[in-house]
Order: sequence, then C-alpha cells, then structure tokens
Amino acid sequence: MRGIGRSWIEICAFSGAKIYPGKGKIYVRIDNRSFRFVNGKAESLFLQRKNPRKISWTVLFRRMHKKGISEEVTKKRTRRTVKHQRAVVGASWEAIRAKRNQKPEVRAAARAAALRDGKEKKKASDATKKSEKAKSATAAARGQPKFSKQGAKGAKVSIANTSR
Repeated sequence: MRGIGRSWIEICAFSGAKIYPGKGKIYVRIDNRSFRFVNGKAESLFLQRKNPRKISWTVLFRRMHKKGISEEVTKKRTRRTVKHQRAVVGASWEAIRAKRNQKPEVRAAARAAALRDGKEKKKASDATKKSEKAKSATAAARGQPKFSKQGAKGAKVSIANTSR
C-alpha cells in the first residue's frame, strides 16, 4: 500500500498491520513469492501455518468479530407481520364474513338443503342416462348387428381353419 506524499507503507502478510519504512522482515519463498511481516512473531506464526482469523490480535480476527468499529450501532428493527383478510375467488369478503357469523344451526340447515339438492340432481341425471341407455338398447335389438370394439375399429377377423 502506498502512503500519499510519503514513503512506502507496507501491510503485514499475516497480521494486516502497517509496516513503516525501516521496520519489519521480508520472507522470500522458493517459488519467488515474497511476504512482508511486521515482526518475528507474525513471521513465526505464518511459518507454522496458523490461521490469522483465529488469532485475536490480528486485523483479520478483529474485522471478522466486528471489533473496534467506531460507527454507532443501529438496532435492527423487527418487522411485524400484518394480517390481511382477503376475498376468495367466487366469494367476496363480506359474503365470507356473513357466513362465518351465522349460527351453527342455520349453517347446518343450509348444508343439509345443499346436499338434498345435489342428491336430487344426481337422481335426475341418472334417470336420463338410464332412459338413453334403454333407447340405445332397443335400437340395437331392432336388427343392427353387434360388433366387438376391435371389430368396430377395423381389426383383422381371424378365419377358423376347416382342413387339417
């Protein structure tokens, strides 16, 4: 790192501290990579392969654990959940509320009436189906030949062998 209008100020490769001119140590590895350390302690810990994030006096540790931050800490605001009553498709909110506020006896009577209506409609539709089936059966009995489903679809008819 360069100081503005001053000599070079380096940063320690292990601790992250500033190294002023005339101070510190340089370690050059076999791969020609150089590391600058603020003192022998930082160099020793680096060579022992210690993790600077786990050593309390390093800049990395302090940053990670939010130490020494002079900015005023703002308290996190919790968001309150707000309940909204919404209408369902096919029913407005007023209709839903009116149904909810009904007495249980009235609701039970309305349910019974709805069930009765449903049963009557089903009986009527079953009766019409039965009459349609009867009409088609009488039409078939008049003389129209019966076909199997495969025959109607055009399946090949197998002929029985007469000779042995």
